[in-house]
Amino acid sequence: MTTPRRKYDAAFREDAVRLVLSTNRSVKQVAEEIGVKESTLGNWLHRHRESHQGAAPVLPEERGPVPWDEHRKALAENERLKAEVEFLGKSQRLLCREAKVEDFYEFIEAEKANYSVVWLCRALKVSRASFYRWRAPAGPSPRAVRHEDLVTAVTGLYEKENGRAGRDQLTLLLNAAGTKVSAPTVGAIMREKGLRAIRTRAWKRTTVQDPQAKTAHIENHMLDEQGKRDFTSAVPGTRLVGDITYLRTGEGWLYLATVIDLFSGMVIGWSMAAHMRASLCTAALQMARNHGRFAEHGVVFHSDRGTQYTSDEFQEWCGQNGVTQSMGKVGVCWDNAVAENFFSHLKTEFYHHHGFGSRLAARTGVMDYIEGWYNRRRPNRRAGGIPPAAAHENHHNRAQEPLAA
Repeated sequence: MTTPRRKYDAAFREDAVRLVLSTNRSVKQVAEEIGVKESTLGNWLHRHRESHQGAAPVLPEERGPVPWDEHRKALAENERLKAEVEFLGKSQRLLCREAKVEDFYEFIEAEKANYSVVWLCRALKVSRASFYRWRAPAGPSPRAVRHEDLVTAVTGLYEKENGRAGRDQLTLLLNAAGTKVSAPTVGAIMREKGLRAIRTRAWKRTTVQDPQAKTAHIENHMLDEQGKRDFTSAVPGTRLVGDITYLRTGEGWLYLATVIDLFSGMVIGWSMAAHMRASLCTAALQMARNHGRFAEHGVVFHSDRGTQYTSDEFQEWCGQNGVTQSMGKVGVCWDNAVAENFFSHLKTEFYHHHGFGSRLAARTGVMDYIEGWYNRRRPNRRAGGIPPAAAHENHHNRAQEPLAA
């Protein structure tokens, strides 16, 4: 039993080359991470450079994923600098002449709706207590000073947490840091300042059924002899599942279709595009087939009843390539549990921690996550607690033992 020759499509080659060009990793390191020969990746890189001589350099937003913390910090820094520039423009006359201290106080009073009093006093090097004494000769009440301090604490922590913390979380964090405050007070300050916690993300439905699709002949092949759900496999390349998810980028949505081997949980094929037509799904299966991940006989692919998988185009591809389609009943959401579990890991471990300026940057990052981490380094319970690629290699080696004997 020999290892099937892997055929790499153009998209895979370009994504692999971009991993080298957009990161600080060497050809050798990237080749090891994605499971190709160093010489092979080197040839792809050489051909890419020859065909792109004189091309524009890679733009910053195309260089790959930016850690989301850095992305948020950069946005916050830009906002801070923007506020300072705006402030300098407003206060230029005040700072360029011999102004009286009362002039500073009047400026602070006029701008306190746009900037916090604390920030204005610090920028103008004016005592906050002196400002309050000027504003109200009797001086602010202890309650007013306390409220101003709480406003500063709440808004500062809200910004530090990038808007992720809501009323209750901010209350817990403030009290833990020594600022005693109640949840209703924090809520009132948030309403006063127009602060709301970020909770939901833009969502797009990826599974839409076609009531006219001809699927009566497609059975559910993921059942055991007792008719119970069985999403396991003892042989690589025989029982596969797939689904579609979406990723937001600076250019719009990027759709990702996957093919996952139930033997190990390995992502053996994937495709990304700005659309989610049937060709997105056939391209993912084509990659799995080209990479030698299909068994010689008896390949079953299970999916939901989305229009992409019930289309004539997809059914024809499966028929021409010896793939038996499998589908569950309408509305049985847990039939996609394996594919959705991978998407959950992709988003919680990678996607939600990065910012993507372009679809190209997202493609590079997704490939790096799949081949550099999920398939080859991340332990998988379906693979017996080892990385999926290692499980496939072990199975191949065991199959070779009788031949060696």
